[in-house]
Amino acid sequence: MQELIRLSKLMSLRNICSRREAEYFIENKQVMVDSKLITEQGTKVSIDAKITLLDAAKKKQNEKVTVLLNKPVGYVSCMPEKGYKQASELITKENLHRTGNQTYKHFKLDKLSVAGRLDIDSKGLLVLTQDGVLAKKIIGENSNIEKEYLVRFSGEIDDSKIKELCFGLSLYGKDLKKAKVKLLNEDILQVILKEGKKRQIRKMLEAVDLKVLSLKRVRIGKVTLSDLPLGKWRFLDKSEEF
Repeated sequence: MQELIRLSKLMSLRNICSRREAEYFIENKQVMVDSKLITEQGTKVSIDAKITLLDAAKKKQNEKVTVLLNKPVGYVSCMPEKGYKQASELITKENLHRTGNQTYKHFKLDKLSVAGRLDIDSKGLLVLTQDGVLAKKIIGENSNIEKEYLVRFSGEIDDSKIKELCFGLSLYGKDLKKAKVKLLNEDILQVILKEGKKRQIRKMLEAVDLKVLSLKRVRIGKVTLSDLPLGKWRFLDKSEEF
C-alpha cells in the first residue's frame, strides 16, 4: 500500500517552504501535485509526488529578505534582556552598508528571525531572515553548515588540549560533533563548528582550562563577514549561498 503524507509536511521535508507557508499556498490555490491543483488543507499525497508551486507562490518566496549584520558586543541576538538592546534594532536605513541588488524598504524588514544566535558577549556575523527554509538549512537539527569563529583566549595551550577541543568533549549531557580547531598565534584560535549550542565555545574552552577573552564569528557556510563594518548590515546578495 502506497505511503501517504500530509502535503504541507512533505513540502517542508523537501525544503520547498515551511509548513506554515505551505498551508498558505494551499489555501490560496498555488500548489500543484502531479498536475492537479490542491485546494484543501490537510490533503495527503504520495511520498514521491511531484510538487509544483505556481508563479504567485514563487514570487512571494522571492520577496523574502535575508540580511547580514556585524553584531557588536552588548546586543542580544534573540530574546530581549533587561537593560540590553536587540541586534535587530541595528537594522535601520542609517546602518545599511550597501544595498547590492536590493532596495531598502522599511516594511520589508519586519519579522526577521535570527538564524544562529550570538551571545551578548560575542560579535560578528549574524544572519536575520524571513525565510524559514534558509533558517532550517543553517540551524536545523540536520544542518551540516560550518560556522567559523576567531577566539582570543588566555591560559596554557598544547596539542593535547587542541585535540580534546576537536573531539572528545560533551555539553549538557550530550557528545559534541567533531570540531576543527587551529592555533593561529599564541592567543588566537580558529574554531569551526557544525552546531551552535548555547555558549558552546566558551564552555569548550572552559573544559580545558582556557578562558575566552573575545569571540568573533567570521563565516557561516560560504558567506563571510568580509569588510562589513561593526554595527552595520547589508542584504544577502541573490548570488550568495550558504
